[in-house]
Amino acid sequence: MRILIVEDEKDLANVLSEMLELEGYHTDIANDGEYGLDCAMTGIYDLIILDIMLPKLDGIAVLRKLRQQQISSAVLMLTAKSQIEDKVDGLDSGADDYLTKPFVSKEFLARVRALCRRRPLEYLSSALSFSDISLDSARHELQCGERRVKLSQKEYDMMEMLLLNHGQIIPKESFLTKIWGYDSNAEYNSIEVYVSFLRKKLTALHSGVKIKIVRGVGYYLEGASDAAGN
Repeated sequence: MRILIVEDEKDLANVLSEMLELEGYHTDIANDGEYGLDCAMTGIYDLIILDIMLPKLDGIAVLRKLRQQQISSAVLMLTAKSQIEDKVDGLDSGADDYLTKPFVSKEFLARVRALCRRRPLEYLSSALSFSDISLDSARHELQCGERRVKLSQKEYDMMEMLLLNHGQIIPKESFLTKIWGYDSNAEYNSIEVYVSFLRKKLTALHSGVKIKIVRGVGYYLEGASDAAGN
């Protein structure tokens, strides 16, 4: 799970990031509303922790722009404001939950866990299977018929992105930011290496699914029936 923290109090943002990283989440930080909006618009985040009182662009404006652009990431509003009107405004603008400062870490983490669990089961079921393959999230295994292969963490993350977005071309930049993070020194050849690994595992599974490339753009999945028709 990747989480974006949009919070102008740098010390608090760093504490929240460290707390979430210890829980196994990947985090990025934005310290103003404009940069936070730019990051969030990539659509790579499972959860956005969004303060209301932000420089350059306030949190409510950020949230409204995200929902207007159909960005469906869960949003936890985090603010010093406690008036009912502010909470209603945030929720009506598309927030999924609301937490008032100061708060205790246990409640914060509990709300994060609850929001990360809210992806509908039917969506997960359909998204994590395509053509003749399926992804076992509990075992980190890729399956085709009775055959199974174990995936490394990055192989799993890449295959999950491909399955969740099958039918779409995923830009190379999206793989880098989602899997390696904004601050990583990873380059495009890192993606190519892991795509090669996944292709070999699909071959070992006797799957008809192919990972196709659009030169200079990105990758997408081609189903077994699509490949047969070409």
